[in-house]
Amino acid sequence: MKALTIRKYGSPDSLAIQDVEKPSPGRDQVLIKIMAVSINDWDWGLLQGTPVVPNRFMAGLFRPHIIIGSDIAGRVEAVGSEVSAYKPGDEVYGDLSGCGFGGFAEYVCAPQGAVVPKPPEMSFQQAAAIPQAGMLALQGMMAGGQPEPGQSILINGAGGGVGSIAIQLLKLGQVEVTGVDSAAKLEAMRSWGFDHTIDYRVEDFTRSGQRYDMILDVKTDRSPADYERALNRDGTYATVGGETPKLLKIALSGLRISRARDKKLRVVTLQANRDLAYFNELFEAGKFKPVLDTEFAFTDTDVRHAFRHFGAAAHKGKIVVRI
Repeated sequence: MKALTIRKYGSPDSLAIQDVEKPSPGRDQVLIKIMAVSINDWDWGLLQGTPVVPNRFMAGLFRPHIIIGSDIAGRVEAVGSEVSAYKPGDEVYGDLSGCGFGGFAEYVCAPQGAVVPKPPEMSFQQAAAIPQAGMLALQGMMAGGQPEPGQSILINGAGGGVGSIAIQLLKLGQVEVTGVDSAAKLEAMRSWGFDHTIDYRVEDFTRSGQRYDMILDVKTDRSPADYERALNRDGTYATVGGETPKLLKIALSGLRISRARDKKLRVVTLQANRDLAYFNELFEAGKFKPVLDTEFAFTDTDVRHAFRHFGAAAHKGKIVVRI
């Protein structure tokens, strides 16, 4: 089968599609013919080999030996002897980051619990765009409890996959949502439903004097004190992405601030695939639709282009590769 390999850490130029052995399912596994896969921060970090912990411990300390790709959608081709949830022909999707990755390939084996059924009306490309970004969006916005009508919520780094999903979830309730990102993404963000947009190069939302009941952060590019200043009393800041040292600083500061100032700073740990059934319900009810920025083909040239586009943070929504 064809699979995407990393010849050395660093540039997307080191990515190449090569022939590798097709896997066979274990007793509790399903063999999935992959139809689509999306790019996530995990994939970019594994390509770069940074941070060393945990990425190089998973992919190889000096030379990568991993097939990247976590969020996949496809069709079950074969099942192990102990699999009862699926049969050949079933359409499924899910996040494979907890079971070895492998999504940038024609086939992958995964535990039956790592995927869920895909609604017939949902395309494979749409399904591949949901798992990781969807879980981070939902679990992040719920870090301070269910958002209440009238609350003011801000999303930092709102123009990518997490923001494009979170705004749809938040707008199911009567809340006011502000999105922060680059100027090139603001028009798209307004079309998704953001009430207010901020160009981060022009305005620092932590110093504007405006305060929020909830801040959902994808970037973690400011200090804990900055985020605290931008929160209302009893407000919650939740980060779902960023560099490890900054996340650790938020976690440690959150312990102190929560005790002293009636504000919460939290680092959200991804619970993969937990709420995919909820997204299926929303999709089938016409209340949610993944935002696809670009679809690429599974060729050396296209895949390298897709990763460069992701690395430049130019995407509005999710980048998907058709296998």
